[in-house]
Amino acid sequence: MMRVKLVAGNWKMNGNLASNQALLEAIVPAIVPLAGVKCAVCAPFPYLAQVRQILHGTSIAWGAQDVCQFDSGAYTGGVSAAMLADFGCRYAIVGHSERRSIFGEADGVVAAKFEAALKAGLTPILCVGETLAEREAGVTEKIIARQLDAVVTRCGVRALAQAVIAYEPVWAIGTGRTATPEQAQAVHAFIRGRVGAADQAVAAALLILYGGSVKAANSAQLFGMPDIDGGLIGGASLIADEFIAICRSAQPAA
Repeated sequence: MMRVKLVAGNWKMNGNLASNQALLEAIVPAIVPLAGVKCAVCAPFPYLAQVRQILHGTSIAWGAQDVCQFDSGAYTGGVSAAMLADFGCRYAIVGHSERRSIFGEADGVVAAKFEAALKAGLTPILCVGETLAEREAGVTEKIIARQLDAVVTRCGVRALAQAVIAYEPVWAIGTGRTATPEQAQAVHAFIRGRVGAADQAVAAALLILYGGSVKAANSAQLFGMPDIDGGLIGGASLIADEFIAICRSAQPAA
């Protein structure tokens, strides 16, 4: 099955009105004409209105970096999936390693956020990944399976048909260290195989992105692996030339 690759920028807690506008105005004319690849940006909550205004009517989608697991009510500081949908968001990142480690989000909370995003018609980008200690202990697959199973147990494997998975080894995020294409491919193949054991059709169509110090210099090699369907791009998504080059490298060969 031919899966169309997706490149999504995760701005993290960066940007301001002026720099966001400059970045988007640089990437739009370069990325919109690209064929055979989907592109998106996931911006901080306060800038979703600005991103929507600039990207509305283009082929570039936008999303949020998190979502509250509750629908509405007395949850000060929370932003619901319905609110994100109201801003035209297509995607919501859930379970990013920074949310898991810094903000203490357990697998159950991530699964609840995944479900909330789905119910509002958003496409969750579910992040999974192991720490350096876990990789060195040889438990990478066990960790990935646990993180994945929490969502499948709550929502069912068919829910993944409306989702994207992003494998992000924690030791490669923002460190300059990148999993080799072969290391990344091995985990992507494990994820697809685990989903496939429950539903082959869902697994065959599932987009599995790689994230972790992806840049223009290594994106083509990563995206060339059979089970890597694009990237969730951190720091490089803040640099117009880098992000454009990464998106171009995800295009299918002519």
